[in-house]
Amino acid sequence: MNKSDLISAIKEKTSLSRKDAEKVIDTFFDTITQSIVGGGRVEIRGFGSFMVKDYKPYIGRNPKTGSQIQVPPKKLPFFKVGKELKEMVDS
Repeated sequence: MNKSDLISAIKEKTSLSRKDAEKVIDTFFDTITQSIVGGGRVEIRGFGSFMVKDYKPYIGRNPKTGSQIQVPPKKLPFFKVGKELKEMVDS
């Protein structure tokens, strides 16, 4: 399912127009994105949580040449699936 499919599903299950359903989806994702970028955490009970993970610098290896390179510290978005969703997928 992609964003367009999600918008269509919202439109079909509610009385919203396609334009309004698109606004809802855009607002939802924009709000999550802004919270994560600001260092916050978004938790949706039963679904999962979005957060930023900090990774320390480390010495990596260039796969082409085999030489060592210094990888700088970085922050990456991370999603942790909720217990209820995990159980639904597993059953």
